[in-house]
Amino acid sequence: MVRRPVAWVAAIVLFVEAFGIALVNWFLGVVVDRQDMSLAGLDPAAMSVSSKVAGLVFGLYFALCGFVALRVALRDRAPAGLGRVLLISVAVVHGLLGAFTVGLVGWGAFAFMMVVLGLVVLILMAYDGREGAVSDAEPVDGAPNGGAPGDGSNGGAPVAPTAPPTPSAP
Repeated sequence: MVRRPVAWVAAIVLFVEAFGIALVNWFLGVVVDRQDMSLAGLDPAAMSVSSKVAGLVFGLYFALCGFVALRVALRDRAPAGLGRVLLISVAVVHGLLGAFTVGLVGWGAFAFMMVVLGLVVLILMAYDGREGAVSDAEPVDGAPNGGAPGDGSNGGAPVAPTAPPTPSAP
């Protein structure tokens, strides 16, 4: 199936994106520091450091999400617990970033964000946990209690007649 390749591609894309986000924010911090820029009277050094720290934090966040996707690809099992929460949160982040980038950067960045969003959502949906689960009430062949599939039979077992309902007293 396509589950593992999608998880591999999503992991690679998230790792590349983590590096790219960290690099862009680091570059912005250096530019602000060298140009001695200020925004509404804020200290340029504080802006430079906060840009660099934000780049590292978001880079680590995307790298952690990439690690979860990589783990899903290696184990071929659905993410659980914190990993699932991380993948859901990174999907929401990409949806929001896509909405912002369409106006600020352009349609190309929007398309990239939507591709990443689609990969993450596909990981979450492809591993829904139902493909290997077989209940006790229904055998593997899909017929209830051993009968022919779709005939509604009880597999040839005798069915006890039910007594008609007794009328209640007025």
